[in-house]
Amino acid sequence: MTTFRRARSAEQREIRCQSILDTAAAMLNEMPVNKITLNELSRRVNLAKSPLLRYFESREAILLELLDRTWQQWLARLPEQLAVGVRADDTVAERGTQLAVTLTRSLSHERALCDLLAAQAGVLEHNVSTDVAIRYKHAAVNNVTTLAGLIRDHLPELGDGAGQFSAQTILVTGAIWAHSVPSAGMRAAYEIDPSLAEQHLDFTTTLQTMLTILIVGILARR
Repeated sequence: MTTFRRARSAEQREIRCQSILDTAAAMLNEMPVNKITLNELSRRVNLAKSPLLRYFESREAILLELLDRTWQQWLARLPEQLAVGVRADDTVAERGTQLAVTLTRSLSHERALCDLLAAQAGVLEHNVSTDVAIRYKHAAVNNVTTLAGLIRDHLPELGDGAGQFSAQTILVTGAIWAHSVPSAGMRAAYEIDPSLAEQHLDFTTTLQTMLTILIVGILARR
């Protein structure tokens, strides 16, 4: 458990903020986004809610910051995975398939990122100030742009469509994750009524299919 004293410099404040984010990240490894509360977070960092809110204005602001950090960490790991997964000498169609497979495999191991993306628009972008919203949206644009550059390196035939594909990859990842991790009640319904089984999406299969369709569509339009 972290013991906090009031930050008296910009450097100390940054250390406090990173410690809060580290604690939130550890909680996200134990529970879904909707189970993370300010009460539990403040207990784990040994800081009352009121002082905690001096560093971040709300639970959602903390989780948006964590989303940006988690997203950047994934992007830092991705180049090596793409270098291995996409063969430069293969055809456009083959590289498109390899790109979809590699992105899907990579994202399937990023549970925290997927969970945060699934909650982004419906939960995390609420209860935040205009300043926090602007800062996060600029960070998100930068992350999408970075992803587009990595994608273009391996499938240059996408051209400007790499940016569109990058943004859509993030969008469908969050949407598919939300549907692939049902509540206990929904899981029980799927088990009791086999006719509903197809409504329970498999994350890996569905994401790979969607990314492949997006790549094929963008290439066809070009």
